[in-house]
Amino acid sequence: MKTTTWNSPHDLPETVRLQIVPLLNRQLADAIDLTLQAKQAHWNVKGPQFVSLHGLFDEVAETLGELADELAERSVELGGVADGTLQAVAGATRLPAYDRELLSGTDHLRALAAATGNFAQSSRGAIDAAATLGDASTADLFTSVSRAADKLLWKLSAHAATPA
Repeated sequence: MKTTTWNSPHDLPETVRLQIVPLLNRQLADAIDLTLQAKQAHWNVKGPQFVSLHGLFDEVAETLGELADELAERSVELGGVADGTLQAVAGATRLPAYDRELLSGTDHLRALAAATGNFAQSSRGAIDAAATLGDASTADLFTSVSRAADKLLWKLSAHAATPA
């Protein structure tokens, strides 16, 4: 991933920014990948819960798209380059490939919940990494991302749960 910086007037030391930008781009790649996984589910879900799941998957994709935008903009604020092209994302995502053969709502819910859980977990790791580097603002951004991913995970899991 490209980590070169432009001449940003940001007061965070360049040595820190050069470590934070790749961290942001890793989360960005995962966020974009997860956004596209949610759209894959949105377009292809079948079954008796189609209407509710079609809308839920679109909400998930929209929320993740907003998170991706925040991550990308923070990278550029720090003088970095946001790596959000398809080629960059394909090479950098840490999420497992989405099974393109899924059709049932339950299968899509399980797949998206697992990927969202991975994303939430890596976001929490990014909080710690940014805090260790002394970038409280980026740690706060990762906290917001983690909180939003947890909420999405809750919605996906609750929809897939069977009452006890």
